[in-house]
Amino acid sequence: MGAVLLAGCTSDRGDDGPSGSKSAGKNGTTASPSASPTPAEVVDIAPDRLPDTKRKAALLIRGVLPDPDAFGPDAVRRTPYESDPRRWAVLGDDCVWQQKALPKNVLATLTRSFEIPASGGKGPLRLSAVVTVHRTPEQADWENAEVLEEMMRCPTQELRSDELITSLRDVPASQGESGNEFAEDSLTELGSYTSAGAGGPHPYIWEQTRIGQFTLAVSAKGARGWSQAELFDRLRDPHVGMRSSLREAIERDPSEPSDDTKADAKADTKDDGR
Repeated sequence: MGAVLLAGCTSDRGDDGPSGSKSAGKNGTTASPSASPTPAEVVDIAPDRLPDTKRKAALLIRGVLPDPDAFGPDAVRRTPYESDPRRWAVLGDDCVWQQKALPKNVLATLTRSFEIPASGGKGPLRLSAVVTVHRTPEQADWENAEVLEEMMRCPTQELRSDELITSLRDVPASQGESGNEFAEDSLTELGSYTSAGAGGPHPYIWEQTRIGQFTLAVSAKGARGWSQAELFDRLRDPHVGMRSSLREAIERDPSEPSDDTKADAKADTKDDGR
């Protein structure tokens, strides 16, 4: 999400503020992709394992999203725990996030919200994880591409009437850049978070990656006593785990011949028959 908001896309904005992915234009319409996916694949995807219906996409998402303990033994569910799967967040012209119906190019999306309760002089840390399944990799790529536009257009964004993210800045990394060998695209959005309950400003982080037609993101809204480094530590394992779970769900079985191998075998058979 934009560092605050889904890194320009989906943030822990869900029911705790906007949440969802950014493939929808600022007016809630679907924008045409302007960026093209990286040709090299980070996952050897089996086409027959990709979800082609909303139901299949929703089931895959539930297998990829982390449970509270992924964020640490002290993490618990927040209420509401899951966002409305029929809606996602859209950043308006007024830089305020609002929930809109899912656009047609999104098969499914879901956000889960977590919290590290206040303890030892530290305030409650709010965390989230979101997975979105687009119909094509190009549409997922647009979600990432729109992040920079939103950050420049709205360096200050309102999640809810009592929650603000300010001083937003994005750090994008395509495959092969800045150590990104795990996704076609990766981006981190950083900023400051302020709310009526948590005070502030506190560190804010949104991390998002794209693998094929999927975007995976985690976020942290800081609180009293939490450093930016501690927020990164809390997000690292859940984000890695989500990518691992997605790979297991869509990756080709190593024992299964690739499409190229099948094509070569078919060609050889034809040649033998002549």
